[in-house]
Amino acid sequence: MSIHEGEAADDRLSTVSSTSQSYPALVWRRFRKSVPGMFGLTLVSGLLVIALFANFFAPMNPNANTASFAPPDHLSFFTKDGFTLWPVAYSITESAELDPITYQPLMGPDMDNPRPLVLFAKGWDYKVFGLIPMDRHFIGLADGSPLHLLGTDKLGRDILSRGIVGSRITLMIALTSITLITIIGTLAGITSGYLGGRFDLWFQRFVEIILAFPQLPLYLALTTLIPVTAPSYIFLSFVILVIVGLGWAQLSREVRGKTMAMARVDYVRAAMAVGASDRRIITRHILPNVMSHVIVAVTLGIPTIILLESFLGFLGFAVKPPLISWGLMLQDAGTFNVIGSYPWILSPVGFVLLAVFAFNALGDGLRDAIDPY
Repeated sequence: MSIHEGEAADDRLSTVSSTSQSYPALVWRRFRKSVPGMFGLTLVSGLLVIALFANFFAPMNPNANTASFAPPDHLSFFTKDGFTLWPVAYSITESAELDPITYQPLMGPDMDNPRPLVLFAKGWDYKVFGLIPMDRHFIGLADGSPLHLLGTDKLGRDILSRGIVGSRITLMIALTSITLITIIGTLAGITSGYLGGRFDLWFQRFVEIILAFPQLPLYLALTTLIPVTAPSYIFLSFVILVIVGLGWAQLSREVRGKTMAMARVDYVRAAMAVGASDRRIITRHILPNVMSHVIVAVTLGIPTIILLESFLGFLGFAVKPPLISWGLMLQDAGTFNVIGSYPWILSPVGFVLLAVFAFNALGDGLRDAIDPY
């Protein structure tokens, strides 16, 4: 083998890229190899798209009343004529047979009346972004009759439609809160860790006071200060302020520790030695290295806020009607007899679990992708 042939073979076997890659490109290259991370990214993207176009994906008007506690419609690919390529829906009705123990009529699908599902079905009127009038929905029934894929609540409102529309409020509270927590916590942590001295000493005592508050009693005490007749946006603003007021302290403590470690790195000390301003040192040297931790903290903090909003909504201290959120929907499942008789009323729990799992998977994937760099 000649020298040139050997060099060509070495080039083919080499896996090292000769071109430099940016930090986001390195993180993305590692992140896309993470199966849980990509799965979480797909779910989060789907949740955000559904929340953004909630009225289009909701098959029913979330405030329309039909039959109270109607069971979910039965979907099947079979009719009396045989197999069908497109699913049909059967309403759950009472049969002529009686339960041998309770002597109540047995419930079952009405196989005599199949109702074909259609995409982009015509339904209730709404406006996209409050501007463009539309009456088309992602899925519905060909005859225009009510479709209840997850059943109805005690007032006869479709649970699936309310869950889709309610995702707007829940995700809005979570994303707004985590944005404010990130801004305040990051700025406070970097400032305290970089300046140090007496300011850092007293500021950390203030952070410790906030972290020492028992959060649940404080949430309940503060939310009861708002009159019941107050507008809904007052409740939303107050809930966000309370979540942010108690949530920024932990992130600031973590960012402070990262900042104090970065201040001892050689290139930061070199920047100080050549007379670089504090603003340049923070924005060009410390902040980019802290942001990797902040991004992971954000994706892992969103599920915590979703769970908190659901809990406060279940207790009646978050969103008030006519607004809809997942926590508010869980109020209907407050008694055991309702759960035992109508188990589909627990469907909002599935929405919460799906969102929490999606953001946790995304956060785990980002953490693994960012760690090596």
